[in-house]
Amino acid sequence: MKSAYELAMERLAKSDPEAGRALTPEKKAKLAEIDRRYQGKIAEREIFLKQQLEKAMAAQNAEEFGKIKTQLSSERARLEEEREEEKERARRAT
Repeated sequence: MKSAYELAMERLAKSDPEAGRALTPEKKAKLAEIDRRYQGKIAEREIFLKQQLEKAMAAQNAEEFGKIKTQLSSERARLEEEREEEKERARRAT
């Protein structure tokens, strides 16, 4: 008799046969390259925006500081979303 877990895993395997496949070394390398590229993009934007934050703080401009802080978080989220989309495309590529 199978457990509920085993039954659920079987249903999952039937609904998405790609989920259980191991990644090839080429795909792992591609995913690592995507991570490296996006880490660089994120770091680049953070450095630039943190410099802007320091300038706004030095000028005691609270409104500008808030805008830049919001921009920093939204750009980071956007880049991370782009990275995950690109990684998903790479995983699905045959």
